Amino acid sequence: MIIHDGIFEWEGFGGRLRLGHGRCRLRIVDLDRDDDRATFLKPMIAVISEVADSPMSAKSSIGHIATCVSREFAIPPARMVVVEYAPPTRYGKESQHEIASRYEMVEFSWYDGKAIEPRWRPLPPQLQEQITQQLNQHQDPESVNER
Repeated sequence: MIIHDGIFEWEGFGGRLRLGHGRCRLRIVDLDRDDDRATFLKPMIAVISEVADSPMSAKSSIGHIATCVSREFAIPPARMVVVEYAPPTRYGKESQHEIASRYEMVEFSWYDGKAIEPRWRPLPPQLQEQITQQLNQHQDPESVNER
C-alpha cells in the first residue's frame, strides 16, 4: 500500500543560503499493509525519483534524503529500503529511441541516525515486481501531494 506519494523537499546545509536543498518525488510503499501472509524484514520502500525543477539532484543528495525520510516519517532505517527510480526516457529527432526505466536499490551505512556511504545495487527482480505492481495501482498524477 502506498502511504505517501508526493513532492518531497529537503533542506540543505547552507543555512539562509539554502545550499544543497532540493526536491524529488517520493513514494513510500508499506508492504506489510498489503500481504497478510508474509512478514518482511524491510517492509518500508522509499522510491525516489528526480523532478525537473530541483536545484540539486536526488542522486547526489540520496543519503541526506534517506536521513530526512527516516526522520520525518518515523521509519527505522533497519526497516527501510531506498530505491532510486528513473522512468523511461525517449530521445532522437522523432523520439524513436527509448531508454528503459531503471530501479536501483541504495544501501547505506547508518551512523548516528544519518545515512552515509551510499552504494547502488540492482534491485532484486521479486522486489522490483512488487514495487512496480504497487506503483501501477496508484498512477493518478492528480493525487501527488505537495509536501
